[in-house]
Amino acid sequence: MSQAKAGANVKVHYTASLKDGKMFYSSKEKEPAEFTIGEKKLIPGFENAVIGMTVGETKEVCIPPEDAFGNYNENQVVTIERSQLPSDIDPQVGVKLNTKTNDGKVSEVTITDITDKTVTLDANHPLAGKELILELELVAIN
Repeated sequence: MSQAKAGANVKVHYTASLKDGKMFYSSKEKEPAEFTIGEKKLIPGFENAVIGMTVGETKEVCIPPEDAFGNYNENQVVTIERSQLPSDIDPQVGVKLNTKTNDGKVSEVTITDITDKTVTLDANHPLAGKELILELELVAIN
């Protein structure tokens, strides 16, 4: 039976949870994730976990932050004056905004704190710094 390896196109059903057991995604009632191993379309820990699996095999893996969405970086949190926000934005904690970086790239930030005078923006991925638990089932190798 063939094993998944770099360059193989695979289909994988998965359930993703945080270490505390809180599930945040499952493909079980949807189409499986389809990707080519090594194209880096998914987090490294996911791709690496699939390598060596055979069709029908299931496994559970714990992925550390550095192989998932990275470690939480305090340097990606900034507090700005409310007056720096466009006037059409009503800031609310949890709201996501798109901003342009100095080099012209678009970055998504989340409002994490608001005072009368300031707004705190966090550019970290919401899952940065978190260990992920993935339950994987290799459905197909093409």
